[in-house]
Amino acid sequence: MAHVHYKFSSILKYDTMVFDGLHVPLRELKRHIMDREKLRAGDCDLQITNAQTKEEYKEEDVIAKNSSVIVRRIPIVGGRSGSKNAKTIHRSDNQFHPNAFGVSKAVCNTRAHAHTHTPWFSP
Repeated sequence: MAHVHYKFSSILKYDTMVFDGLHVPLRELKRHIMDREKLRAGDCDLQITNAQTKEEYKEEDVIAKNSSVIVRRIPIVGGRSGSKNAKTIHRSDNQFHPNAFGVSKAVCNTRAHAHTHTPWFSP
């Protein structure tokens, strides 16, 4: 029996997928993780990265036995939402500081306060 060790990027502990053979197709690993974590394929996709080399696997790749991988949930562009009333909001990456990691900060836009704020980035 062969193993692939995987963990989500925000979790410290690895889980293990057991399979027969020398390698496992990426789509089979994704299906196993989504079933085990109770994720729906219509809500997100999984980005799988080699834990040692940091290389992202592509859909046609196979993962060798005894590999360790990092898993990230990513949204499906144009995918269906779990809620009928949900709206997809697209953001422009230039609205955020590159090191903010998705955290936004309210910025005062009035001229009276313009001198008190430091710009997040230079255009």
